[in-house]
Amino acid sequence: MKKRMKQVLAAALAGCMILSMTACGGKKDDVTVSDVKIDPDKPGWEQTADDTADLSWYVNFSWFNTPWGENLVSKKITEETGVNVEFVVPAGNEAEKLNSMIATDTLPDLVTLGYWEGQVNDMIDAEMVYPLNELADKYDPYFFKVANEERINWYTKEDGNVYCYPNSSYTPEDYKNHDNIGSNQTFLVRKDIYEAIGKPDMTTPEGFKAAIKAAKEKFPKVDGQPLIPIGADEFTSSGCNSFDKWLMNFLAVPYEKDGKFYDRYTDPEYVAWLKTFRELGEEGYLANDIFIDKRAQMEEKVTQGRYFCMLYQRTDIQEQEKQIYATDPDKIYIAVDGPKNSKGDDYQLPGSSVNGWTVTMISKNCKRPDKAIQLMTYLMSEHGQKMVYLGVEGETYDMVDGKPVIKEEVAEVLNSDRAQYDKLYGADDAYWMLQDNAMQLAWQPELTEPMGQLEKWTYPYTVYTGQYDVTLATDSDEANANLKINNEWGTTLPKLLLAKSEGEFDKLFDAFVQKRDSLNYQIVLDESTRQMNEAKQKLGMD
Repeated sequence: MKKRMKQVLAAALAGCMILSMTACGGKKDDVTVSDVKIDPDKPGWEQTADDTADLSWYVNFSWFNTPWGENLVSKKITEETGVNVEFVVPAGNEAEKLNSMIATDTLPDLVTLGYWEGQVNDMIDAEMVYPLNELADKYDPYFFKVANEERINWYTKEDGNVYCYPNSSYTPEDYKNHDNIGSNQTFLVRKDIYEAIGKPDMTTPEGFKAAIKAAKEKFPKVDGQPLIPIGADEFTSSGCNSFDKWLMNFLAVPYEKDGKFYDRYTDPEYVAWLKTFRELGEEGYLANDIFIDKRAQMEEKVTQGRYFCMLYQRTDIQEQEKQIYATDPDKIYIAVDGPKNSKGDDYQLPGSSVNGWTVTMISKNCKRPDKAIQLMTYLMSEHGQKMVYLGVEGETYDMVDGKPVIKEEVAEVLNSDRAQYDKLYGADDAYWMLQDNAMQLAWQPELTEPMGQLEKWTYPYTVYTGQYDVTLATDSDEANANLKINNEWGTTLPKLLLAKSEGEFDKLFDAFVQKRDSLNYQIVLDESTRQMNEAKQKLGMD
């Protein structure tokens, strides 16, 4: 058993010694279920709507703040299912809150957390969550009619049970069936500055450097403040997405070669572009701000239009983009072609994978597991997806010629004041815990500006890369080695970008590679290859 699991179970045992037996040993005696005989050909929620229940739902994101029962959508869901929800959200550190609930055996009825979180397997191994398939067999066989078979297969464990269901999940088949699946990764430029310098080609190192210099020369300041020629995601202890993973994807650096997981960091195309950024840094075009700013400072500078260009996630600027658009549409950020490899290959921008974003589980503390699985069935169904995405027909949208059209007054609030929209209506995936983006594509209204252009730009370049999503087991040799290597990269990357010469860059980079190898990088590659091949087989891609 892994060290982390031993720690969790030890803490849980200690919790049981100080809690009552009801909390730890006798909870199953408190379970009550509806006495309605369920017709397997109909959704369970339709048959038990008169049987009301209160369910607590833990969401492992401190920023989530949309309450239940105040807006149109949540009221309608309660009316149709008989379920009232009370959200539980961590006030501070998410891991501390969740680990505490696991240790004291006080998990709420439903739990939503990132699929990559180690606590997913902790809860399964400690038998703290129900197999969803067993609950469905007993209380709502219709669950299997609305669940996506590929997602179920992906999340089925070796014991044959599935303990969680994902949101925002796309299967390889979804990519074959839809041409409007977007990636979040974009190369952004400030529209008015880009146009003022002649809409230059920024796909080559030479063109990129020329554009940066032209922008800085023509616009040394914006609204009295120095222009930041190149923006970037936050630098962390493990690097910077803009200058590593996202840049690699724009350069179409492969994930595998000859059936083995590829070392993307030493790819010649990637190293060449890192040297391009180093040259710009040597000439003073990498502002100090990008190395030290946190998310709050970055958002402020986006709103001010301080950046000329950046490799960034489009959804991470949507609120700031809307503010800019409302005051001066010419100053918004638009997506254009950015860095490419020397062959000019198309970008390989990842969309969401079968893993999705988060997974939802039902705790064995749940006194109404029947209502919990029926609520999941509701939210996963086409009816439920229309509810969480579009809202209530006739009140937030109308069907016109077979297509949903958002009411003008509702759209106006959505595009101007998201907090007010969530308070009044609660659609547009305000309750995203089981959102099915692939299903929702069928009802997606025409994309509007300023965000529409950013999303549409990604469509031709979005690819499925879920087979390369590697999750190293907590406290394994591979995970420990990878953590140390990532920390080494986090220290090295800023030094590379700020190196005084190419010679200094080469010495720093060679030292990083040697250090990485001494930290046992090979076992990380080997385990990544094993998981990649296992995923391919599971997805039918081998």
